[in-house]
Parts: sequence; structure tokens; C-alpha cells
Amino acid sequence: MTELRELYQQIILDHNKNPRNFGKLPEANRTQEGYNPLCGDHLHIYLHVADERIADISFEGSGCAISKASASLMTAALKGKRPDEAVELFEQFQQMVTADPDAPVDHQALGKMAVFAGVREFPMRVKCATLAWHAAKAAIEQDPSPASTE
Repeated sequence: MTELRELYQQIILDHNKNPRNFGKLPEANRTQEGYNPLCGDHLHIYLHVADERIADISFEGSGCAISKASASLMTAALKGKRPDEAVELFEQFQQMVTADPDAPVDHQALGKMAVFAGVREFPMRVKCATLAWHAAKAAIEQDPSPASTE
């Protein structure tokens, strides 16, 4: 288990240091701001939805390692998905990070996002891990209100 935890930490650190899909997306047709007032995480999600698919997605902003890594991994996971698939993945992710620490993780459904299962041991970090997801869901649903973890 220790080796697996170390691997998870390496993935989170890598995505924090070298976030994927980072930067403003000029062709975005849906955007959303996300803010975590307790931690200070603040980001923007940019989506280009075309032909009923998330053709492209990116983010920009600042935050803790968990917040940035989650946004980075999330953008990779959602690219190419239909909006309803993205919302379903949001629900699976939310359920995983808020589950009992001993609950099994569906690695097949969540893929690399399963690295965030460890945050459920630290309830204050759940908000960091889910901020980008809340913002992406709000962008998909075209909710004009800024997404917040409060």
C-alpha cells in the first residue's frame, strides 16, 4: 500500500508542477470561475463544446497542489466526452472523495482520477480536489453563478 500511495503522490506532484491543458482556451464557448475561500484556490475552466462533445477543455488559475493536479487530470479525463458523461464522471469522482476512507475505489471507471481517493482521509482537502469539477459541471450546465466549494 505504501508504494501505491507514493505513486499517487508522484502523480499529484507531477500534475501540479506540469499541469496539462493549462491556459486560456481562445475558442471556449463555455467558461466558469471556481473559488475555494478556505484554501484560496481560484481557477477558471474553459470548455469548447461542439457536436455534443467536449472538444477541448483547459483551466487557468492558482491553488494548492491538490487543486491544480485535480484540474489537470480532470481536463484530460473530460476531453472528448459527451456532457452527460462528464457529469456522470463528476458524480463518481464526488462520491469517491467523500466516501468512507476504507470504501473500495472503482479504478476502471475513474482511471487516473482514483489517485485522489486519499483526500477522503483529510476532509478539508476534499474541497481542493473537487473545485475544478464543480466549475466544469457548472460550465457544462451553463450555470452563470461562480462555482464554490462552500
